[in-house]
Amino acid sequence: MKKIFVFTALFLSAQVILAQEEKINTNKADFELGKGLRFSFDNGNYQFKIGGFIQPSYTYSKIKDEKAENRFRSRRSYFNISGKALKEKVSFFIQTDFSLDDPLLDAWVAYHPTSGIQITFGQRRTFTNSREMTYDEDVMQFTERSMVSTVFSDTGREFGLYAEGRFQWGRTAIVPQVAVTSGDGRNSFGSDSRDTDKGGLKYGGRLDIYPLGYFSEENRGMTADLIHESSLKMVVGAAASYNNGASNATGEGHGDFALYDEEGKVQLPDYRKVYTDILLKYRGFSLLGEYANTSATGLDGIYINEAASLALAPQQISSYLIIGDAWNTQLGYATLSGYAVDLRYSQLLPEFDDYGASLLQESRAYTLGLSKYFKNNAFKLQTSFSRIENPGGIDEFRGELLLQLVF
Repeated sequence: MKKIFVFTALFLSAQVILAQEEKINTNKADFELGKGLRFSFDNGNYQFKIGGFIQPSYTYSKIKDEKAENRFRSRRSYFNISGKALKEKVSFFIQTDFSLDDPLLDAWVAYHPTSGIQITFGQRRTFTNSREMTYDEDVMQFTERSMVSTVFSDTGREFGLYAEGRFQWGRTAIVPQVAVTSGDGRNSFGSDSRDTDKGGLKYGGRLDIYPLGYFSEENRGMTADLIHESSLKMVVGAAASYNNGASNATGEGHGDFALYDEEGKVQLPDYRKVYTDILLKYRGFSLLGEYANTSATGLDGIYINEAASLALAPQQISSYLIIGDAWNTQLGYATLSGYAVDLRYSQLLPEFDDYGASLLQESRAYTLGLSKYFKNNAFKLQTSFSRIENPGGIDEFRGELLLQLVF
């Protein structure tokens, strides 16, 4: 009996010690391809992640009556770190692209007063552009973005203050978003204190409506329907922005040009963007439609030279800013085994179609995309073939092969 008592006491003591050690040791670390190296502390109250992705690619380009070009490169080489402090309701994100000369893309901190509201300060991707432009570069449906995204935007990042909300009534969900930014794109403060912002602030917002409920969690933030929504899901959205004093063709930079008032002082035009879009997903099929319109205002009393002897003609503003309309339509199907075929049609329409100096020229692009997703979106192989119809019959054929690895 004494031996049984001693054994029972030792066993219970061991269980208490193990329970205490398990309670104390609440820190965890794990790695999964596509989700990065993740650390969790204090029962998950503090989280930290290291990740990124690379996109080595080969591009073939042939313009009519010209010699073909071949290009090997790393289209993108991203590295990011992020973290959350759940008790303090704070998160942060930093991301760089080492394929660029100025690699910093994102650097922001956010406060989450409730589960459905987020307030962000810093440099990040803005939601005031086209829907495709609001999605990250590692989840693109094709090897490159459409002409609507690449012509009307640059990287889509801006420095400022952002507020977002997510609200749901039954199946219907509404996502309102507003932003006040510098209006000068990313790295807006320049390389030193002497390189200051130009013009005023940029004000914008987006409203997205999900009449049939949100997309599945694994299917959000991308165009393709990789997991096959079991019922029809869709989002209808509209975005607009007003840039008070723009000095960059797309409003994502500064100091690229200067215009003047009658006293020879710099007077910059105001730049407006409007987008509408719709995205549907159902059982592997996806359909994206986008429309964009840009215009300029505040052009009265503006001159193109400091001596104020040459007044700005109405059509001349299109040689400084991207002014006009654009359409983009994408249709795709992805199988559950990871194969996908996608079609895209894009069209650009300048505001002044008879003005040869316009930055925006009438163009069309037809694209066929083929993809193989080996591990969802973490590891994939993509190829695309595009025919681009430019003014003057200067047509271009472009093909690209891209491999993506998200770590």
